[in-house]
Amino acid sequence: MQNTSNAAPQSTTQSNGKSGGMKSSQLMQLFEDELKDIYWAEKALVKAIPKMAKQATSEDLVAALEHHLEETKGQVDRLEQVFESIGKKASAKTCEAMKGLLEEGEGIMDECEAGPMRDAGIISAGQKIEHYEIASYGTLRQFAQTLGLKEAVGLLEQTLEQEKAADQKLTSVAVLAVNIQAASEKA
Repeated sequence: MQNTSNAAPQSTTQSNGKSGGMKSSQLMQLFEDELKDIYWAEKALVKAIPKMAKQATSEDLVAALEHHLEETKGQVDRLEQVFESIGKKASAKTCEAMKGLLEEGEGIMDECEAGPMRDAGIISAGQKIEHYEIASYGTLRQFAQTLGLKEAVGLLEQTLEQEKAADQKLTSVAVLAVNIQAASEKA
């Protein structure tokens, strides 16, 4: 957690949210760095989600993953709009956290028997990913708000709400079917 109680505001942006002539601040540099990080993460998810859907057996889980894949593609586009809104070209930087979460998810799929157990594992991995994204987008939205980047705030808020809804959908699939089925199977 960042302690800002003793720090003076360092926003040097214009109130319209565009970066024309804007001086760089430490927060702006961090904002741009975190944007590159989540941009890489979302692009990696566009490749990973179809693999998860292919391994899933629950129709509800497959549908949730396929729906979120389409949302994720839109989130990549939205991030490109955020970069454009601050006058930067969209670029990615390897997100070590997402890389690790995806590797963990692959391991779960490899280790779990096909069926409800693997589906529960996919949901577990998916929710870890969603929670990381929720934290990332919440932070980015707040940075954008502090920096006066109104267009970026709106775009990031849209994605944050989608990530929260995806997490809730995975919970619903788990609680209403997959976890119950996995619990009833013998080890």
